Amino acid sequence: MSAVFPDLNGASVFITGGGSGIGAALTAGFVAQGAKVAFVQRSDASSFCDDLARTHGVRPLFIACDITDTDALHAAMDQARAAHGPVTVLVNNAAADDRHSLDEMDVDAFDRSIAINLRPHFFTAQSAARDMRAAGGGAIVNFSSISYMMGNAGYPAYAASKAGITGLTRSLARELGPDNIRVNALIPGWVLTQRQKDLWVTPEALAGHLARQCLKAEIAPEDMVEPTLFLASDAARMVTGQALVVDGGVVVTG
Repeated sequence: MSAVFPDLNGASVFITGGGSGIGAALTAGFVAQGAKVAFVQRSDASSFCDDLARTHGVRPLFIACDITDTDALHAAMDQARAAHGPVTVLVNNAAADDRHSLDEMDVDAFDRSIAINLRPHFFTAQSAARDMRAAGGGAIVNFSSISYMMGNAGYPAYAASKAGITGLTRSLARELGPDNIRVNALIPGWVLTQRQKDLWVTPEALAGHLARQCLKAEIAPEDMVEPTLFLASDAARMVTGQALVVDGGVVVTG
């Protein structure tokens, strides 16, 4: 990283899905800034925490949690508070972009998609906002996706949830602004995490997507870090209710 955000040093940060993919890059990025990071993930992330401890001399707090269990998610946030103090930076990153068609989805599958991709953003914000009000302010960064902006087929429930995140972000920015709480969305393009490479990246698909990008370079998880740090920091003091697209120029907004 080239940017340093001094106000993030010592900040209490809570990240969902912070042990793999984009989330792991975010956790490492906040730790490198000196933040006190707690993150939840369903799969074991102990070895990842070991690596960060060796690199930075600081170990993030890993809390095993299924984010579809809202009570467990709230309990994890309580554990983070006990360890690091009130949460003043919340990053809602966890998601599952499983492919599905309209015809194959039933009610349970649709509800599960929403429970992973949208519902946690609401209830983590509800919990963290109490801390942020008491602290005199804070920042929430909600990860969305350009998938809904592109009108992609192949995952309609997922795309709907990602569109919902943008709406939630704008509504919360208006509601929480008087408490000096900023709420923004970070909207990635096709970030080549290991999951993407294992499941969906083919030479043909990647070449086609790069052809749509203005910048002809593959997007790595680390490319999401500094934009997120910016939105979480005082450098973005007057930035709220915004959707920052980081996609190499596939979607041109404005």
